[in-house]
Amino acid sequence: MCSSDLSAPAFADPDTDFDNQLQHYGIYGPHDYNPYIAKIVCHRLGVGVDKDATASAHFLSINLPRGTTQVQTYQFLGSAIAQYCPDLQGKLQNIPGT
Repeated sequence: MCSSDLSAPAFADPDTDFDNQLQHYGIYGPHDYNPYIAKIVCHRLGVGVDKDATASAHFLSINLPRGTTQVQTYQFLGSAIAQYCPDLQGKLQNIPGT
């Protein structure tokens, strides 16, 4: 018995998925940098360095490329939490302007 499906199993790369999501928002950067910053944001939120999304957005605004808008900063934050620390989704409550 011979299988006609010889394709290798697909393994998702969460960092590539994250980079692809950011590109939809017009946020670009080195492949390893944006996921690295996203994981730091999750850690900061998780251990209480940043008490809320506003504090995390401030951290991101310093570390994302010059010219990144406030909207893009919050899109990055929301994507980071969804990808790397979904247990912290509640931290996205009460974002200014929402």
